[in-house]
Amino acid sequence: MSDENDNTKFQIFRADDSKALMEAACMTVEPFSDVQRAGMDKVIDAGYLDGDDVRVMVNMPGFSLTRVWFKPGYALPLHSHDADCLYYIVAGNIRLGTEELGPRDSFFVPTDVPYTYKIGPEGVELLEFRHATSFNFVNHAKGAAFWDKAADEAKKHREGWKTATPPKVNA
Repeated sequence: MSDENDNTKFQIFRADDSKALMEAACMTVEPFSDVQRAGMDKVIDAGYLDGDDVRVMVNMPGFSLTRVWFKPGYALPLHSHDADCLYYIVAGNIRLGTEELGPRDSFFVPTDVPYTYKIGPEGVELLEFRHATSFNFVNHAKGAAFWDKAADEAKKHREGWKTATPPKVNA
């Protein structure tokens, strides 16, 4: 076992050393249908990739911690993962089903359960805790309507996303 992933010794993980989610190569994306692929291409062209900042803070045997910042107006598709995940909201808020969640609230999503949430008007910063060092992303947004709306939102927010800052942490 390499020193950087040795969970038998005390370690410090610095934010400046974190990697972007796709660069960290801990998430695989399951194949998209033709509609999903066309939709993803459409939202990317509209600036969708400017709407989030997802960084893997810790990835060591038995643990992973990801910091997620979704900017205002970001449309999160219905999706699932093959690993349980515990979420902790640092700042901002979301609507999860009928529930409004904000700073210091948490929610748990079991393995393979599809979910999504609506990002609050200030965006949201949250932490994802997993007992897995790798996981998948299964896209369940099957219809073109979601992708059309997500592309419209990305176009509307694209310029603002470029200079956006994370929501303030309330004391």
